[in-house]
Amino acid sequence: MVVMNTSSSISKNLVSRLAVDFPDLHFKVGKQEHWSPKTQTITYNPAEPAEKLGCALLHELAHAILDHNTYSSDFELLKLESEAWNLAAKLGKKYDIIIDDEHIQNCLDTYRDWLHRRSTCPKCGVHVLQKDVKHYQCYNCQASWRVSSGRFVRPYRRTDSTLS
Repeated sequence: MVVMNTSSSISKNLVSRLAVDFPDLHFKVGKQEHWSPKTQTITYNPAEPAEKLGCALLHELAHAILDHNTYSSDFELLKLESEAWNLAAKLGKKYDIIIDDEHIQNCLDTYRDWLHRRSTCPKCGVHVLQKDVKHYQCYNCQASWRVSSGRFVRPYRRTDSTLS
């Protein structure tokens, strides 16, 4: 469970505090929380409940602090997300936001499920590691398939034979 000792008005105060504490970063209203290393911007959605917004802001701030700019594999993305959640939980102590382990694990489960679906061979069902950013290859049946590079795109596998 995630607990925030505040109302939604204090969420606005949190953004103000973060902007003062991290003057090199920009905070921008948007539809979905995310970190842009290119523009050094954390986007947040003020319509989110205070508990969720606080956790999300600290998570995205953690990506910024950890200098998470890019990743080269799905597994690396999961690692970066885990690192960001661990730092967000520590940052929460400073900002009076408790991010408990159950919340962190629920968030990481979305990435684990995403990785699980992408890494499953469409022919034999074996789970394998990525060959490169857009391709997997099965060690069991030698099938290869392409995946989208977007994390927010639903996992969609096409075998290489269907790409022609």
